[in-house]
Amino acid sequence: MQIVAPAIEGYLASLDDGDPQLERVAAEGEALGLPIVNAAVGRFLEALVVATGTRRVLEIGTANGYSALWLARSLPADGQILTLEIDPQRAAIARRHFEEAGLADRVDVIVGDSARMVHKVAGPFDLIFNDGDKRQYGPLLDRLASLLRPGGVLITDNVLWDGEVVPGLVTPPRREPDDTAAIAAYNRRLAADERLVTSFLPIRDGLAVSVRRRI
Repeated sequence: MQIVAPAIEGYLASLDDGDPQLERVAAEGEALGLPIVNAAVGRFLEALVVATGTRRVLEIGTANGYSALWLARSLPADGQILTLEIDPQRAAIARRHFEEAGLADRVDVIVGDSARMVHKVAGPFDLIFNDGDKRQYGPLLDRLASLLRPGGVLITDNVLWDGEVVPGLVTPPRREPDDTAAIAAYNRRLAADERLVTSFLPIRDGLAVSVRRRI
């Protein structure tokens, strides 16, 4: 289900001159059937890096490195991204893209199951982008919140799940019911979490932007 009208998405895309390398990586991701973000979400991530003065980023779900490229572009020279990817082949593809972009010194790809690896990384992080296994959204929340600095931002992708988080809106459902139920439960939990101030945005497939309270 298209959350934002195609004409609106097309208009917004026309405002961006684009970057040839990012366009190539996006096309590759689409050809490989990888669950990558689109350029509108990428630009939003980059803007948050700048707005928050981010220096350290944790990403759950590297895929072919497309979103990490957006995040890395505006980091300071000594900035760092740790990105977790369960698939070694995807990780190798992503590393190649970081090398080609001259950003390999800012991005460390860690291969492994994020459910375990998040307990081996050390915070605090200024920004966390969670775009991994949807059934792990809920189980990972406490750990990710603990890794954020006060004032840090957790961005979660796919929180609208093609509209299927709204019961009865999409018939028949096309998504895996257990994934849909996991995301819906996560959204309710995120909205009620007193550690975080969360805004849900209907960008692409839905983004949750959660800021860790300073007190």
